[in-house]
Amino acid sequence: MGCKNNSLKLAARILVLAVGAVFLYSSMALAQWEPRKPVKFVVMAGKGGGAGKLSRLFQGIIEKNNFSSQPFVPDYQKGGSGAEALVYMKGKTGDSHTVLLTLNSYFTTPLRQPALNVDIATFTPIARMAMDTFVLWVHATTDIKNLDDFVRTVKSQGRKWNMGGTGRGQEDQLLTNILKSTFNLDMNYTPFKGGGTVAKNLAGMHINSTVNNPSEAIPFFESNDMSKKVRPLVAFTPNRLAVFPDVPTFSELGYSGLSYFMQRSVIGPPKMPAEAVAYYVKVFEKVHNSNQWKKHAAKKALFRDFLTGSKLQAFFMKERDKHRELLKSTGEL
Repeated sequence: MGCKNNSLKLAARILVLAVGAVFLYSSMALAQWEPRKPVKFVVMAGKGGGAGKLSRLFQGIIEKNNFSSQPFVPDYQKGGSGAEALVYMKGKTGDSHTVLLTLNSYFTTPLRQPALNVDIATFTPIARMAMDTFVLWVHATTDIKNLDDFVRTVKSQGRKWNMGGTGRGQEDQLLTNILKSTFNLDMNYTPFKGGGTVAKNLAGMHINSTVNNPSEAIPFFESNDMSKKVRPLVAFTPNRLAVFPDVPTFSELGYSGLSYFMQRSVIGPPKMPAEAVAYYVKVFEKVHNSNQWKKHAAKKALFRDFLTGSKLQAFFMKERDKHRELLKSTGEL
């Protein structure tokens, strides 16, 4: 009987050691995994817009601080309002060397283009880095100094007034449609391939207004050449932006429903291995805590807001539902 008990105890100890070894091996694998080749950093927009600039900033921070054993290489896939990038990521299922920098078209494009058969719930959340802001801009040489001036002028010009924005059915057109319905406007909307191009066209007076992110328009706002200078009128934020202390918000002007942000997040393809996910979360957490990112975010009116895992996925699903209703309300869905 004693021998039997001793045998059972020995077997139990072996089992505990075996289970412990498995957990230890798994933990070591998660901690030790590193990319074996350069990481493709897909951007679902053009090179000159806010997302394109952000990808290069992140690339530089990662390289300068040795946050990754392999470089991150931006790959701009702007076709179809981000459809090209999303389909590409879907085709990378299970891959450990490809990540995507998102915009809000991450939500709107699959909703507007169901034939893509892209379900963002299948992608792998890695890190939300910031919430970007929007501002209503006009050229600095106009007589438009505030929201009332803008509404009055656009109403008088109707379809002659040209609002420029990035793509169709994306953030800029959503905000344009919201302005049209809120203030009973009938302006024209002209899509461009990227936010940088939009800002340049306003600075060159080829269009009349934009809802550019600050990072895209600030270079022209700071210009010393009045013929190429732009003017911020109103911010789509609950509170005033520190970089534009004299610019009111729609909320303080009585339009609380006109607050809108664009998430700047990083995701992986469907079924990305857990060890790769853990690696990239750590990389972008280091980026988030870097002084270079903090300074850039403050200068460009970005709200740093780090989120990962299931909480980030829940945020994505909530935003998808919100954008479905926005698209319906503006006739885009």
